[in-house]
Amino acid sequence: MTLKRIFIFLLAVGVVFSCGKEPQKESVKIITTNITVPSLIEIEEGQDITLQLRGITNISTDDRIVLRNAAGNDTPCSIVDYKDGSHLSFALPEGFTAGHYKLYIRSCGLNNYAGEFDLSIIQALNVEPEPGVTVYGMVECGGKGVPDVLVSDGAEIVKTDKNGIYQLKSEKKWKYVFVIIPTGYEVPNDGILPRFHQTLSQSATVAERKDFELIKVDNDEFTMLVAGDMHLAKRNDDISQFAGVAKTMNEAINAAKGKTYVWTMGDMTWDLYWYSNSYEFPQYLQTANTYFKDITFFHTMGNHDNDMNSVGDYDKSFKYTRDIAPTYYSFNIGQIHFIVLDNIDYNNVGTGADARGDYKRNYTAEQMSWLAKDLSFVSKDTPVFISSHAPLSLPNGANSFNNTYLNGADSAGEANMTDFIKAVLGYNVHFLSGHTHNIFNRKHSGALSEHNQGAVCASWWWSGHLTKGIHVSQDGAPGGFGIWSFKGKDFTQSFQAAGHDINYQFRAYDMDKVKEVIVPELGNNHKDFTKYSTAVADYPANTILVNVWDYDQDWKVEILEGETPLPVTKVYTYDPLHIVALSAPRCKSAAATSTPSFLTTSWTHFFQAKASSATSTVTVKVTDRNGKVYTETMTRPKAFDINEYKNK
Repeated sequence: MTLKRIFIFLLAVGVVFSCGKEPQKESVKIITTNITVPSLIEIEEGQDITLQLRGITNISTDDRIVLRNAAGNDTPCSIVDYKDGSHLSFALPEGFTAGHYKLYIRSCGLNNYAGEFDLSIIQALNVEPEPGVTVYGMVECGGKGVPDVLVSDGAEIVKTDKNGIYQLKSEKKWKYVFVIIPTGYEVPNDGILPRFHQTLSQSATVAERKDFELIKVDNDEFTMLVAGDMHLAKRNDDISQFAGVAKTMNEAINAAKGKTYVWTMGDMTWDLYWYSNSYEFPQYLQTANTYFKDITFFHTMGNHDNDMNSVGDYDKSFKYTRDIAPTYYSFNIGQIHFIVLDNIDYNNVGTGADARGDYKRNYTAEQMSWLAKDLSFVSKDTPVFISSHAPLSLPNGANSFNNTYLNGADSAGEANMTDFIKAVLGYNVHFLSGHTHNIFNRKHSGALSEHNQGAVCASWWWSGHLTKGIHVSQDGAPGGFGIWSFKGKDFTQSFQAAGHDINYQFRAYDMDKVKEVIVPELGNNHKDFTKYSTAVADYPANTILVNVWDYDQDWKVEILEGETPLPVTKVYTYDPLHIVALSAPRCKSAAATSTPSFLTTSWTHFFQAKASSATSTVTVKVTDRNGKVYTETMTRPKAFDINEYKNK
């Protein structure tokens, strides 16, 4: 045996023997990424702590759990139950106190960091769970139980009794339980996240206790900011651009009456960049918590909030449900009932970046079953607001829609648009969504209105990256957010452009001057740019084009030449500003044979009229759904200058 081989052999022997000697070494190496350490762990006095395991962990029963407090003192704990891919339970020593702890797995003498958490130790309830009950607990406010509060596991919904105690016979499929926040209450927050749900860590045969705290508030008058796709991914200067959007949002929060909340429409992150840019939900939360204080975010899950490196709808949503919220749930604010659903179905979809777009758009049977149960507790005269990432329908013309956009239902109980509308029939429903990065409002038959809310990131942060100060979506709508103001059961809807004041509600173009700018050479004669230059060249002389991005049938658009009203036509077309700010530079820098992404799309909220000459003055008058009037007097010819539209 050579000297080198002897040395390697002795080193290996030393490592083996070190497992029993507990030397004071420490490593920041994580044994596994499959240990779920929730930010808050609540247990009864004398109860073991159970952590959820997802897959192989490389832990053995000879290992120890080490809890380190804020002062740096370590407490070793024995593993009392362990099953790879399922759970790990460990016992606390007698007299152990609540607090903030870092958790390590001590294996072979090394402390391997697994996470940290706040530990809450609660008194035992004088309640014996009924036979078959697997989740139980108390919903309390100010130390007293609150009766008639709804609690759910995503399948069943139960009410608390007169003492605020609930008992659920749960199969624990989703491994969480949530309280449906009742009218007149809030829950405590962890930063922007409301603490309305808790992780279940034990098997479906074990009854585990999960308590919820409510805070009494007067929120009959409140404002909801609706934030569509953020797509934060640490690219395209998105974090610095987001700071500008957050500034406008905080201004809106400060100006709002009553309590204010934020409701996201999905795609807060971008799955592709979870791995390449190390920007996942913890980083998103860190960013959001940097810019927003003392405000609650309710989240909706988007297609890009699924883990591309997992298989199937359930596992792809694991990180989201671990770090953000359940995929579907409900809550009440004031006299309004809110429901969050997930219509992005990754059932049977595999791993990898190439499979990210293989989802179907539908509502699963279990969601539809839960939705029926949830609505059974809601009075028919209560306004109901429902969110999902994908819209129910999609514009495909100036006045027409594709009603088969939700098309993924392929088994009993699943729902496409028609089935969903039947499920909510009889309720006054406003359906809110994101996904398209564009804006449309539509009134369906009955009492259902649909609102596609646009995107915070506009065109995936590209326009502001390529043309500084121009933050605009593919339909020409500015990046921004919806503002819904509620008082009792009454409410108003508006849209706030980021970097502009609230009066920025439309954009008007003198197409004679736009024609001088949008020519084939602007896009380097690229094959994908010619459709824009051709479309612009085809406008009749003296055309006025107006983009009213938040338009619905309750708005009114008038174009007057002097005192004479001009015939106004609603058209399905492209926005010139987006063509110049994004499509032109994208095409100009692209290879001749390639097809650039994120280019301008034709959309439905455009209006045009033909003036009598190229030099006449016209007035554009737009009246919104709330009766507020916005005007622009256009002295023509009006130059097409993108600097006019930059963020203030």
